[in-house]
Amino acid sequence: MKKYIAILLLVLFIGTSFTDKSKPDINIVFIGDSITQGVQLANAAIEAPPAVAAAYLQKQKNLGTVNFSNQGHSGYTTLDFLPGTETFTKVEEAANGFADKNALLIFSIKLGTNDSAVKGPHGSPVSPENYQKNLKTIVDRLLADFPKAVIIFQHPLWYSPNTYNGAQYLQEGLNRLQSYVPMIDVLANSYSATNPKQFFVGDTKAFAYFEKNHLTDQIPEDGKQGTFYLHPNKKGAAALGVFWGEAINKIIKRNF
Repeated sequence: MKKYIAILLLVLFIGTSFTDKSKPDINIVFIGDSITQGVQLANAAIEAPPAVAAAYLQKQKNLGTVNFSNQGHSGYTTLDFLPGTETFTKVEEAANGFADKNALLIFSIKLGTNDSAVKGPHGSPVSPENYQKNLKTIVDRLLADFPKAVIIFQHPLWYSPNTYNGAQYLQEGLNRLQSYVPMIDVLANSYSATNPKQFFVGDTKAFAYFEKNHLTDQIPEDGKQGTFYLHPNKKGAAALGVFWGEAINKIIKRNF
């Protein structure tokens, strides 16, 4: 009897081991601007959207170990992340710096807010066509240097049409920001043919969420045209992190 119990326990142990090994470990590099960086949050290391997204993913039963790097930079546009820039080099250093070289490498990209500005940030205003061109340049180099990597584009976030701090955004900028969305989607479709299971659109819900909930989820800031809403507060950053985490895990479940 003891012999059969021992065999049964061994089978269960082996089965559990195989199940655990089937859970993919993931390394995520989050590329973005001040929203990704978590500016104005009391403790961005744990409150910024990338940290929240990683914590959410770590709790999911279908995943193994989750590691991440927050490569968000305040005020940055797609031009600041182009190959050859110091920022792009740091992104690649972050990707190469993960200890687990066998984990699924994901680049989560949320750019566009600063590109859309009327004036102020580097290169702004960036036309929809150039925005798409810049994204493609970034992605092509990432895929060349990390052939097995997965690229996920998160849709940009809503900001109030009177947003005007050191940079000028306003309604013109908001309209331009919205014009970037179809450019992202078209780019994703083009990669689906050439690089299947490597390029995806992630979150598409946050824009509408913050438009509806900006009074509770974004920081009221004093601007040149009154109080504006651009950056998520702690509550908003937590919501955004979950949006990103859910989108990333959905992609992993379907494809890996």
